[in-house]
Amino acid sequence: MDTEKRPVLTGLLALVGVAVVIGLLGGLAVMVGVQATGIGGTSSASSGEEAPATFNLPRPSDTGTTAPAPEEPVEPTEGESTSEAPVEALSLTTSRQSVSPMQQIDLTGTYQSGEGAILQVQRLEDGAWIDFPVTVSVSGGSFATYVLTGRTGPNQFRVVDTDSEVVSNEVTVTVG
Repeated sequence: MDTEKRPVLTGLLALVGVAVVIGLLGGLAVMVGVQATGIGGTSSASSGEEAPATFNLPRPSDTGTTAPAPEEPVEPTEGESTSEAPVEALSLTTSRQSVSPMQQIDLTGTYQSGEGAILQVQRLEDGAWIDFPVTVSVSGGSFATYVLTGRTGPNQFRVVDTDSEVVSNEVTVTVG
């Protein structure tokens, strides 16, 4: 066979040869890796010895019940004030009072008793609260989201817990 007259055939044979060598080396590497990691090892079921379990769950045990200690009301001493401001269950704040149209309005707040709650953002339109197409979930007692609006003038926002219907305070942002 004259290789100078058939260079394409010679090139193809060389490529096939290189592919076979690479395939053999790759297969050998996989076999060594399988042996080293113990994957696909032989089973010793015929020897009668049972392999130890790899996942053990502890058995449940009775922990007993303990009643919490009754809390005694703490009365203020002389000089202490009892008129603390009530903590709102759902509080909403915004960092900016005025923005341009379609500029981001950040809405943040706290909801200590609402871990995991889904809050619906609402906007006051013509005297009625309308759902804004934004929801946010409460994590760690707080939440943060943003809205974009092109409606100029004062825009009032609030958030509502979709399950318990708890309503936050209102915040006003002037757009324009």
